[in-house]
Parts: sequence; C-alpha cells; structure tokens
Amino acid sequence: MNAHEIDYRIMGEEMQCVEIQLDQGESVVAEAGSFMMMDQDIQMETIFGDGSNQGGGLMGKLMGAGKRLLTGEGLFMTVFSNTGYHRQSVTFASPYPGKIVPMDLQVLGGKIICQKDSFLCAAKGVSVGIEFQRRLGAGFFGGEGFIMQKIEGDGLAFVHSGGLVIERDLAPGEILRLDTGCLVAMTASVEYDIEFVKGVKTAVFGGEGLFFATLRGPGRVWVQSLPFSRMADRVLSAARFGGKDEGGLLGGLGNLFER
Repeated sequence: MNAHEIDYRIMGEEMQCVEIQLDQGESVVAEAGSFMMMDQDIQMETIFGDGSNQGGGLMGKLMGAGKRLLTGEGLFMTVFSNTGYHRQSVTFASPYPGKIVPMDLQVLGGKIICQKDSFLCAAKGVSVGIEFQRRLGAGFFGGEGFIMQKIEGDGLAFVHSGGLVIERDLAPGEILRLDTGCLVAMTASVEYDIEFVKGVKTAVFGGEGLFFATLRGPGRVWVQSLPFSRMADRVLSAARFGGKDEGGLLGGLGNLFER
C-alpha cells in the first residue's frame, strides 16, 4: 500500500468524532479546523496540498495546493504523525451535526467523488484533488455539484455528512434523483447530471428548487438528510424573523407589528 495503514474508532451519535490510532511512524492528514485532541507523541506539521506521495517537488506541491483553492478549501492541510515508540491517538471532530463515514478506498475502486466540503481526514498517502463534472447541465446549474472533490488512493479516508447518512448501491442503469446538496459521495462509476424539475407549478410553488441531481448506476452513493446549506438557511431565516413569539400561533409574523 502507498497510504499508511491506520486504525480508527468513531465516537458519538449526532455530533461525532473519529479517533485515529497511529503506530510509530504513521501519519494522518486532515483539513484545517477539524482537530480535536491528540496524545503527547503526536507531532503536527502544516503542509501545502494534501500530503500524498504524488507530484514530488515544489511544483507538485503548488499544483496540489492550487487545486484545493478551486474547491473552496485553504492552501494548507495538517499532517499528524506519531513520533513516539508506542501507539498514539489523534481525534478529529465533524464541523456540524451529522455522521462521519469511513471510506476504504482499496475496496471502493481506489477513488470516490464527494461534495467539496465533506472531506475530514485520511491516511497519509491518500490524494485529495478536484473533479470537474463533464456534463454541461451539471456545470451551469449544479451549484454544490459543479466542482467536487476526488479522493484517490488505497488507504482509509473519512467524510462527514449532515444529519443521517443513507448508503445506496445502484444497479447498472438504475437512476436515483435527489436534491443537489444531499449528495455526500459516490464511487467513480456513478454518472452524475443535473435535471430540470418538470412542471412550472412544481418548480415555482413546490419549494424544492428548479433542479435536482440525477445519479445513474452502477455504483455506491452516500446521501445526507441535512445539507449544511439547508441548515444555514433555516438558521438565517430564524434570526431574521424569530423572536419571543416564535412559538406562538403567529410565529415570526407577530414581530411585523412590533415597533
């Protein structure tokens, strides 16, 4: 294997964290801001790019860092390494309520494609890059789905979802339609496109948006019940219209008459 072999333990229910157990010399790479705690012999190092063994030299590192900018992430990632003689642990936490999903890339064909903000951490040697959607509809109307992350290698990677995560195995030619923000990840064999919601009334008054993602098998798909964008919209809406009467019959409408 090119990636380091790591062990892990996922803890919690709604607000999960993952404890990575590292033997001497093993390392894990993580997104900035996901660190929670670590044992005394774990050393941190900030690096360009994703910490994989691909694309050596300064130019390769700059290319890896530049790809991360296109997905909305920072230039740097953090590597956590066990420099001691005994097994040590480092723990990472998901940024919002949901589930942490372990992905064994060796079992999943060496590559998964995921939403650009869902990657949490991975064994050192796993490559985190960008995946452009080839279809024109996905490019113009996909929103979250246009530029996605691809995670490649033969080690363990961890992604996080919002709310509940549902795993579906699609048969060849089987189609699954979902909200564009509800897609967490999919294997590379799944075809992805954006489809217009048929019917003007449904599109305008249905409250579900004008487009949804269409996934075609074969392959495996992970779907989340609460995308962060949807949760953020609800929080902002409550902040604008909420108040002391929000639990009453009129809800936020009561505040319109207050001066």
